[in-house]
Amino acid sequence: MDPRSEVLLRQAEHVQGPVLLAGLPADDLLGTLPEARGWSWHAGEQAALATRFPGRSEFGIHAPAGAFRAAVLFLPKSRELTDYLLGALAARLGPGGALLLVGEKRAGIERAARQLGAFGTPRKLDSARHCQLWRADLERQVATPDPLALAERFSLNLEGGPLQVVSLPGVFSHGRLDRGSALLLRHLEGLPRGPLLDYGCGAGVLGAWLKRRYPDSPVSLLDVDAFALESSRLTLAANGLEAELIAADSLRAAPTQLAALVSNPPFHQGVRTDYQATEALLRSAREHLAAKGELRLVANAFLKYPPLIETALGACQVLAEAEGFRIYRATRN
Repeated sequence: MDPRSEVLLRQAEHVQGPVLLAGLPADDLLGTLPEARGWSWHAGEQAALATRFPGRSEFGIHAPAGAFRAAVLFLPKSRELTDYLLGALAARLGPGGALLLVGEKRAGIERAARQLGAFGTPRKLDSARHCQLWRADLERQVATPDPLALAERFSLNLEGGPLQVVSLPGVFSHGRLDRGSALLLRHLEGLPRGPLLDYGCGAGVLGAWLKRRYPDSPVSLLDVDAFALESSRLTLAANGLEAELIAADSLRAAPTQLAALVSNPPFHQGVRTDYQATEALLRSAREHLAAKGELRLVANAFLKYPPLIETALGACQVLAEAEGFRIYRATRN
């Protein structure tokens, strides 16, 4: 059981009856709270919940419909996303509802608890397992927030003309182009023609650029996060482009026979450094690349990816290095 769930269950009297669990981990919590429902924006966790508890959790950026007496938000990493999610849950509950917030101390739960003050007087219910649980009783009706109104929109001056980007709260590098992706964008020429994949697409910058630069190639954008996928959809639409969007936490759901796989892969899971997703990507790349298909990846220079790339695909070439990042290229042998 996730430590946050354990702290929540220590105060189980606050979550009896119809309760909405937002951002819940894929553990036994739904089994312990039979009247609870889940709301997830993490495709991997949603898939696990759907398998174990069919029909009891929904995936997306909007709070599920229903009558709930309480809602619990498992604290996300982004402060802006926390604001949106608390507002969405408060609007779903209405006056008199109980809005709870649970999270790890090192993730900033005490700071986030102050955000509850916009809806009622926050009070700490419990502190254990390096986590805290807070509650606010809603004092007024709250309008349902529009996530699109919270989007950051900016333009990138790239070869071929400006690229319009739309990012929602919680998406990687919200409201700006990160340095790694900026470097990778300068080294995406000469890709083989055929199906292309942007893995870990975020706001869709790389995927949109690929579709514009290689209009005859089918392009897919894959991400684990519902807010990222919606951002990518908005970015594509803002530029008059079409591509496939895939919600998944690994390459298993991606097309095969790819001409190229492009990625600025994550190496954080919440507040923790975590290389497992990228290592799994590299191990699986061969199965999804066509013969002579290419991998082009940007990573922090200190990460020891070349041996993994060479084991998976063959010779690894460094195309560029700048500002602490490297662009790697490898061809399936």
